[in-house]
Amino acid sequence: MAAPKLLCVPLVSLLALLLAYWFRIVEKDTPQDRLDTVLSSLLRAEQKVGLDVERPPRVAIGFGGCLDIIVDGVALMQEAAIEPSYNPVHHNFIETEVQLAESFAYFFPPGAASERYVSNNTLFRKLLDASKRLSEMRWALGGNAPVMANRLAAEGCDVLLGGRLSTEEISVLSDRITVAGEPITEADIHLIMEYPTGSKWGKHVSRRANRYIVHSDSHNPMLDSLEDFKYKLEDFRPDVLVIGGLQMMDSFPFKPGQREARLKALQDMLWSMDQKIGCHFEMASFVEQGLMKDLLEYIIPYSDSLGMNEQELPNLLSLIKGGNITVLSDPYPRVASILDQMRELYQLLRSQEPKKGQRPLTRLHVHTLAFQAMIVTKGSMWKNTMSATAKASLTANRHVCGSARIDTRKAKLIMDDSFSVSREVGSQRIPFEESRPVSCWEEETYEICLAPVLVCTEVFQTAGGGDNISAAGLVLQI
Repeated sequence: MAAPKLLCVPLVSLLALLLAYWFRIVEKDTPQDRLDTVLSSLLRAEQKVGLDVERPPRVAIGFGGCLDIIVDGVALMQEAAIEPSYNPVHHNFIETEVQLAESFAYFFPPGAASERYVSNNTLFRKLLDASKRLSEMRWALGGNAPVMANRLAAEGCDVLLGGRLSTEEISVLSDRITVAGEPITEADIHLIMEYPTGSKWGKHVSRRANRYIVHSDSHNPMLDSLEDFKYKLEDFRPDVLVIGGLQMMDSFPFKPGQREARLKALQDMLWSMDQKIGCHFEMASFVEQGLMKDLLEYIIPYSDSLGMNEQELPNLLSLIKGGNITVLSDPYPRVASILDQMRELYQLLRSQEPKKGQRPLTRLHVHTLAFQAMIVTKGSMWKNTMSATAKASLTANRHVCGSARIDTRKAKLIMDDSFSVSREVGSQRIPFEESRPVSCWEEETYEICLAPVLVCTEVFQTAGGGDNISAAGLVLQI
């Protein structure tokens, strides 16, 4: 009876060794290990391409600028004694506290970014005063053009910035930036009402982190640095011209014909640009249909590159197809849906032969919370699409987390383990590989690249995210 007992000892030892080996394998494939692998792979993709330090890229960018007051949106509404509204309404501009509550209730639950002009100076001043009483209020440089300019400079570009800025704004600009525009004594102020995922306002709960922005600008809507910017462009000799900040014209009380005159002046500048110089237009939260139609006439046909988020893409596409805009879209769109919309927009904008001075679209960058996607025409001036997509993805985390060093303990992936390249039946499905996270493939006359975002879970800021991402994506393609 002793023999079987002796045999049990080596069997038990062997089983223990096998279990230990199996657990070691499992431990190597933990969610944390997966995130670390994705990060190191994205960093390798980003670092495959470097800038020419002998001749850094030169980028001219307009227009405008502001100082951002960044606060918790719910805390501000409470401090200003504005009660939650359960009548969510889309308003083109804000005139009363009731409209502000209704508008915030419209965008807060889905977590959709929004920007609105406040026509009531008394209300805007009340919000500013309330924001200054909050313990966690902070200031930052704002405006599409200055934010993109600082990112481009940080990445090694020399930049010409068109905007009328105050001494406070100029003081936080990089030394690599030259400002074109007469200085002003008092900056326009934007109130950035941020909120994290799961934030509660009354019975409303936000599905994702985002921001609601209100402003009452006087300088930015007029593009009043345009003439100075145009004068300095010739001597600056940019590789790329970037246009942004035009949403400040949205719902602004212009005199009859005034907005159209300023857009025509901008169109004249774009028309006169050398076709060898790339022109990128950065979209934003537009709600006024008349302004969107003006952009389709005066600006977009003269741009060979466009940047936008998951809300702005269907908005522009809907206007082109049916003459209406889409204010609110899915904040968590599937990859296949975005890619189909990108293809459709790309083909629609290229369907007409460009007139003199106009440009065919050759680059389209869409940034979403979960992923970055680019379409680039084969043989165009835009290069290094794979590395640029990786850089855009990494910049999303760096900006939102507020750190140049990415900590995967403060990140997550929300993109699926595989994705379909289209919603069409039988479309190819591409698996997500941690060691090769950027997927690129060719279709017809263009290349598509897509990269997952290591979504920041400890949000420092969301405002300026799109500007930083688009600017970083441009750097490696110049």
